[in-house]
Amino acid sequence: MVWKPHATVAAIIEKQGKFLIVEEKSEGKIVYNQPAGHLDPNETLVDAVIRETSEETAWQFEPEYIIGIYQWKHPQKNNCTFSRVAFYGECHSHQTEQPLDEGIIRAIWMTREELVEKESQLRSPMVLRCIDDYLAGNQYPLDILISL
Repeated sequence: MVWKPHATVAAIIEKQGKFLIVEEKSEGKIVYNQPAGHLDPNETLVDAVIRETSEETAWQFEPEYIIGIYQWKHPQKNNCTFSRVAFYGECHSHQTEQPLDEGIIRAIWMTREELVEKESQLRSPMVLRCIDDYLAGNQYPLDILISL
C-alpha cells in the first residue's frame, strides 16, 4: 500500500477578536473547523483556500500571508495524515443566498475562548494551533509557494 497524505488548506480570518469558523457534520458528529479542505487536481494552494472558503462560508477570501504548514496524523485512522497550509486573510462580499457545501451546518464567528470551550468538538488540534500561531504573529509571504 502506498502512503498518501491529504494535502489541505485552511483560512484563518479574524474580525474584532472573532474567527470565522465552520460548524459541520463529520462522521456523525458536529465539529468545528476553519474554512478548510483538500487541494483539487490542477489547483494552486492559494486557489484552493479561496475556493474552500467560498464553498463552506459564502464569503470571498483574499489570502495575505501564510501562518504555517502543519502535519497531523489522525489518532483513530491508521496511516491517515493531513498536511495543512494555513493562510491568513480578509473576507468580503458575503453571498448570503449561496448554498454551503454538503455537511456544513453554518459559518459562525467565534472567539478563541469559545473554541477552547468546545475543544472536544474541534475537527483536529490544528484548529487551535493555527489560531495560536496567528495570534503569536507568525507570517510567511505567499511567494514562498511556487507552482511549476
